Amino acid sequence: MKNILFFLLILSIAKGIGQNKQVLYNFAELPQTLLSNPGTEVKYKSHFGVPLFSGFSMDFGSSGFVLTDLFSIDNNNINDKISFVLNNLTTKDFVKFNSQREIITAGFRVDDAYVSFGFYKEIDAIVYYPKDVITLLNEGNAAYLNKRFRFSQLLYKADIVGVIHAGITKKVSKKLTMGGRFKIYSSALNTESIGNTGTFTTTEGTDNIYKHYLNNININIKSSGLVGVDDEFIDQPSAYLNNTFLGDNLGVGFDVGATYHITPQLEFSGSILDFGFVHHKKNIKNFTAVGSFFTEGINLQYDSNNPKNYWQELSDNFEEQIPANGNGDSYISWRPTKLNAAMKYSFGEKRSEICYDDTYKIFYTDAVGVQLYSVFRPLSPQLAFTAFYQKSITNKFHTKLTYTADDLSYHNIGAGFSAQYGKVNLYGMLDNILEYTNLSSANSLSFQLGMNVIFN
Repeated sequence: MKNILFFLLILSIAKGIGQNKQVLYNFAELPQTLLSNPGTEVKYKSHFGVPLFSGFSMDFGSSGFVLTDLFSIDNNNINDKISFVLNNLTTKDFVKFNSQREIITAGFRVDDAYVSFGFYKEIDAIVYYPKDVITLLNEGNAAYLNKRFRFSQLLYKADIVGVIHAGITKKVSKKLTMGGRFKIYSSALNTESIGNTGTFTTTEGTDNIYKHYLNNININIKSSGLVGVDDEFIDQPSAYLNNTFLGDNLGVGFDVGATYHITPQLEFSGSILDFGFVHHKKNIKNFTAVGSFFTEGINLQYDSNNPKNYWQELSDNFEEQIPANGNGDSYISWRPTKLNAAMKYSFGEKRSEICYDDTYKIFYTDAVGVQLYSVFRPLSPQLAFTAFYQKSITNKFHTKLTYTADDLSYHNIGAGFSAQYGKVNLYGMLDNILEYTNLSSANSLSFQLGMNVIFN
């Protein structure tokens, strides 16, 4: 059983699949910052991303344990290590994964407004640790009399989607820039189990050793895109890729954002991202189990004249009181909405750069600030606080250094750069730099990189 649990644990890490892009947020006027704040100031005339290379990002995180907890070279055997990890995890611990790949991105100016559009694919998932369920499977119930094992801890959500988007950013006044973005989601895969209830309890018995209670069981598992018309799992990657572009399971959402200059040097910005949903109605496979059940075991009494199949009676009674059903009912899943808010103070040497209207804009070479990020997750919102320092080495080469504290780490140092050579822009960001000397001990890893062509 421990080997099975270990396999499932590693599988959840490998496939446990949003993402806080604190280094990218409002950095160096990159086109990709429009996806984190559609109200970002835009000074260039137009842009397009190099297809498939304009933007790629990945973010992995695991709370409660790291790989060295399992694979460190010491005198402890693997089963002891697994038991130690499982015993120390809590129901708030999780594994998450997020990856985005831009396929197409472009934008152009219309007077004081900037129109941008594109298409990207995203994988996003989070799996919480069901401590009671794992304990019950791993250790059994004999040592846990009168303990309520809670099925509400079964909680996960995973998505593979394609996103077609179009947005507009407008300079409302000298101080205020606002923007919005409309999105069409095309889901290739969704599976989630949220809002489960029920408990399993074992007590001392009267007519037998133990009494077993399953109370108020209501377990639901929803999925779309996993199972085809013949109730067989879809195992062709091309099927998932095709469904990310205007497939059968569609939804809509939007982003809004703004940037406001309180003074020429003090700036506030904020955004709401992915406020939307997907309506799943094709290739649906749902599972439900609802009811309550009590048993005190089986008192075997042999009667050759009237033999009984006690195990079948127990099974039939269980299925009658807690019926398990599958269905193909459509359902709605909500996207993980994200919030950003930041305050930035600029200082240092004054420089000027030419804008889209052939005027010169003054900017400062240095800036410091703070950013607050939140993403709505099935259990509770996840927060991150970032302090940052930006430095423009030249008008074409910019850098950013961040420190972030979140659910995964209190010592996350990140860095990024943006460089423009002629019309070609290159950028790269890396998070949790201190952990790259020993990746197996890292709770989180994140990076972004890409290439654009920008016309000033």
